[in-house]
Amino acid sequence: MPTLLTSAQTRFLRGQAHDLKAMLQVGGKGVTDALVAEIDLALEHHELIKVKVGAEDREARDSLIAEIAERTGSALVQRIGHTAVLYRPSKERRQIVLPRA
Repeated sequence: MPTLLTSAQTRFLRGQAHDLKAMLQVGGKGVTDALVAEIDLALEHHELIKVKVGAEDREARDSLIAEIAERTGSALVQRIGHTAVLYRPSKERRQIVLPRA
């Protein structure tokens, strides 16, 4: 189930993600099951992560990012160039408190 965010929540998360470094990188093999598993673990632990996508074509990057967000059930907060910011609340321990809708 994908995470839905309001514009205020998206703005808040963009501010939180500003100082983050990209944790994972999508390479030439594209979105593999192992990559999805790693992103799942990172989202569960951090809730908000940056992923770097190495595709040269803008449409290819957009489709890879959309596939990652769909397969992990996360929300795309922001995409700038090759970097995407993803958010999914943790099931075990929530760290980020979003503003009300």
